[in-house]
Amino acid sequence: MKRTLVIGDIHGGFKALQQVLERAEVTQNDQLIFLGDYVDGWSESSKIIKFLMEISERQECIFIKGNHDAWCEDWLAFGQNPDVWLFNGGKSTVESYADYLPEDLDIHLEFFQRMKNYHIDDQNRLFIHAGYASMHGPEREVYSSNYRWDRTLWETAVAMDKKLEKNSALYPKRLLLYKEIFIGHTPTLDIGITTPANKANIWNMDTGAAYTGSLSIMDIDSKEFWQSDPLPSLYPNEKGRN
Repeated sequence: MKRTLVIGDIHGGFKALQQVLERAEVTQNDQLIFLGDYVDGWSESSKIIKFLMEISERQECIFIKGNHDAWCEDWLAFGQNPDVWLFNGGKSTVESYADYLPEDLDIHLEFFQRMKNYHIDDQNRLFIHAGYASMHGPEREVYSSNYRWDRTLWETAVAMDKKLEKNSALYPKRLLLYKEIFIGHTPTLDIGITTPANKANIWNMDTGAAYTGSLSIMDIDSKEFWQSDPLPSLYPNEKGRN
């Protein structure tokens, strides 16, 4: 039976990615949707990109671009390595590419360039790294950086009155555009949750793999999910983004 599985922010934790794919018993029949932030944090960022390119040749995969991926893309393309990136996990990513030849870096760059800003499936479910500000949805977004940086969509859902009906004039119009919205970017650890978090019609899949949390993968239809071990236990000699 074909499943569609969504994966949260990985942040260089290749061991965690291997664990969740194994624990979810992923087969080549499954469609995989990755929500971005593949790099920056733990030490295996380049290994993750190499693996993702390989797995996409065997099965259907959709790769959303996160803000950390955009930073890495700029570094691969133009040699840009701003301090804000290096201090937020970029240093470990640069180090993971130390032994790569220029032609291999170009192949990885092309992979970053092919990533999508967002994806909408045939059931009107949106997959995006962070969010969007436009009341008309990401298609009408004025600032494309919001795809990778916006936190207001998630913050709105978290702060909403649970009793608010969808037909209320107070119901956030941005949330009415889609059946469900799957995001990463803002760790659920921020609100004390260690598993995929559901607020309104948003599912947040970033369960803090960059920090002290685990990596999560979820069947978007059944909502069954699987998690890796906490990343610090998989990389005991590293700090990640802590």
